[in-house]
Amino acid sequence: MANPLIAIVGRPNVGKSTFFNKVVGRKISITEDKPGVTRDRLYADAEWRGRTFSLVDTGGIEIKSDDLMWKHIKKQAEVAIETANVILFFVDGKEGLTTSDYDVADMLRKSKKPVIVVVNKIDDYVEDKVFEFYSLGLGEPYAVSSEHGKGIGDVLDECVSYFEKNTGEQDDSLKIAVVGKPNAGKSSIVNRLLGFERSIVTDIAGTTRDAIDTRFTYDGRNYTIIDTAGIRKKAKVEDDIEYYSVMRAFDAVRRADVCLLVVDSTEGLTEQDTKIIGYVHEQGKPSVVVMNKWDLIEKDTNTINKFEDKLKEDLKFMDYFKSVYVSAKTGQRAEKIMKEVDTVYANAHMRIPTGTFNDLISDTVRANEPPSYNGRRLKVYYSSQVAVAPPTFVLFVNSCDLMHFSYERFLENTIRKAFGFAGTPIKIITREKKAD
Repeated sequence: MANPLIAIVGRPNVGKSTFFNKVVGRKISITEDKPGVTRDRLYADAEWRGRTFSLVDTGGIEIKSDDLMWKHIKKQAEVAIETANVILFFVDGKEGLTTSDYDVADMLRKSKKPVIVVVNKIDDYVEDKVFEFYSLGLGEPYAVSSEHGKGIGDVLDECVSYFEKNTGEQDDSLKIAVVGKPNAGKSSIVNRLLGFERSIVTDIAGTTRDAIDTRFTYDGRNYTIIDTAGIRKKAKVEDDIEYYSVMRAFDAVRRADVCLLVVDSTEGLTEQDTKIIGYVHEQGKPSVVVMNKWDLIEKDTNTINKFEDKLKEDLKFMDYFKSVYVSAKTGQRAEKIMKEVDTVYANAHMRIPTGTFNDLISDTVRANEPPSYNGRRLKVYYSSQVAVAPPTFVLFVNSCDLMHFSYERFLENTIRKAFGFAGTPIKIITREKKAD
């Protein structure tokens, strides 16, 4: 299941990015004392009181501006609002209410989403500075100082309470996002899996303008398949409608349980395909590389092996990939897609018993000692799996600085050799612990 999403919105220069950085614990958004710095939406996961959620930071909204950049920013914010579970509406407690705040409030009311008014830059609480924001008509305002971390916990408590209220409405289906370049055959793959002509299929790139959800049942299990717009290079995104369709495609990846990465076999894996696959990898999503239009490839007894070798070369950064070679047009091998979806989903949710995992790491470190650095050598005291989707492992060590990326890669390969995890990324986290 996708994490609940909190969208941070408001006019420019009210401290949205500072709040975002404070909550996620590291500087992701650029914070600068001038309007319009955060021009694109930024996502990060965070946790509060045991509940994991995603935050999206948006550019400042200037509703009545005719400037093209502000129109783009407003559109991006609208997409974030559309996909959010809760909206944090940021206003400036030092400057006070502005006409722009009322304009943004009107836009948020139309969304019919839960909205929490956050009065930022309140270093010392003064009731009058907060009281005037009741006139926005969006309920009780919360006073915070993002810069100093004051009041943030109260805001997150309120967000979590909304998540808990909506728990019963959660969709229990396994969500599959179908992504790729334009004209790779994504809609044809969707139609083949659904068994009927649900998406319009043409030879013109860019027919699918939005992420479209369709529920279906396969072998007794509920699924939702999300057909998305083709993701082009930024320089080739020519109009606003397509630009925001691409944004929705990335949102579809974020909320998916499994991604189907559709590639045109006649073109092979292109640079843009690799970027799309890299985005899915960065989001920690299990995936299947679907080599479509296989009926158009001239074959001999070694053709698939040649394609696999090329994929291994191009996808070194995610050598755990799973692939299928299909033709959506003829149905060739299409039945393998759902089998692989179930496999990579199961692998992403696999749990290894702590004793078994700890024994593997201990034996591995004893047999293959990490290199020393300045006379010090990495020691692993204890290890355990702490999460799934993606499978996440914590190693308690004497010093995190001694964990070289090459040794971490060696440990990841050891884990995969022992337990599999095909089709899903895994995460290794180090924590320092003093020896007893």
